[in-house]
Amino acid sequence: MLTDENNDHTPNDDDASDGANGVGGGRRFAVDAGGDIASTPLQLEEAARVAEREGFDGVLVTETRHDPFVALTLAARATERVRLSSAIAVAFARNPMNTAMLANDLQLVSDGRFVLGLGSQVKPHIERRFSMPWSHPAKRMREYVEAIRAIWASWETGERLRFEGEFYSHTLMSPVFSPGPNPHGNPRIALAAVGTLMTETAGAVADGFLSHSFTTARYLREVSLPALERGRASAGRVGEPVEVSLPALVAVGRSDAELDTAITAIKKQIAFYGSTPAYKGVLELHGWGELHERMHAGSVKGEWDAMTSLVTDEVLAEFAVVGSPSEVAAQLRDRFEGVVQRLSFSTPYPVQADVWPELLGALNK
Repeated sequence: MLTDENNDHTPNDDDASDGANGVGGGRRFAVDAGGDIASTPLQLEEAARVAEREGFDGVLVTETRHDPFVALTLAARATERVRLSSAIAVAFARNPMNTAMLANDLQLVSDGRFVLGLGSQVKPHIERRFSMPWSHPAKRMREYVEAIRAIWASWETGERLRFEGEFYSHTLMSPVFSPGPNPHGNPRIALAAVGTLMTETAGAVADGFLSHSFTTARYLREVSLPALERGRASAGRVGEPVEVSLPALVAVGRSDAELDTAITAIKKQIAFYGSTPAYKGVLELHGWGELHERMHAGSVKGEWDAMTSLVTDEVLAEFAVVGSPSEVAAQLRDRFEGVVQRLSFSTPYPVQADVWPELLGALNK
């Protein structure tokens, strides 16, 4: 969590990037404060204030224990510059009309600083936690985004809403229920993906691609980016830019004790993700398909410590960057410059507050 302790960093105007649209001012990356910076909506409100003051370009809110749109509304009222993104909100837990209205309102409240980041979640959560339908996730997501854009177009132009698809149908929009055109324009949409079909969908219909933390520089270059380009081509959008965002797994610390704690937490995270069948392809690309089978078997038995011990230093080095703030910054530049436009830091362990200004400063030197 970001706190206000030991914070005397005030960014200069020359340091600031374009919070609405990405990297500016000659910076290598735009940097977002990640989805784990706060536990509750009220804590996120304060964390967003701190993130803006520390020089972050954006704030991400993940849908886990709380509704992300509530927290983002509070963050919008507490900040003036940073971009605000749901990263991610669970698309299939809502219908496109619900999501279109939430996103439109957040775009209004934030004065045009909102990005709608969506993800599919996995079948058990959609069916058993949200009691919503699941089928053909990539096709459904493409239609979901197309439906949202049709709804926004109806509000913007006043034309009749007539969206009829395989999964969603929206054909009624009385004037009393239309908010009209958004003075800040419609929000940008980013999609989260790991597999090629969903990544192609992001390329086809979205403005941005939200990579999963469980990825590697090689997987991004050899699998994700080509899939994005195929998606762009399928939709006749060749040449249109797509913003790539990565929540990088980071083990950062200034002492051996801090690094040991960070490495243990990151290895546990890698083992958890590696046990998930949907993410098996990332391991297979590196010749570690058998490692997934062992991790998955351990997860079924609840053997979390044993799973973590399977993450060798070689595996750690592919999935995470490790070291002091300056060492982490150098590794992130080496791996992802020219591949990723926006970075955030996945740190499932306590981090000293004054690490962030040091890391931000080193990252964009």
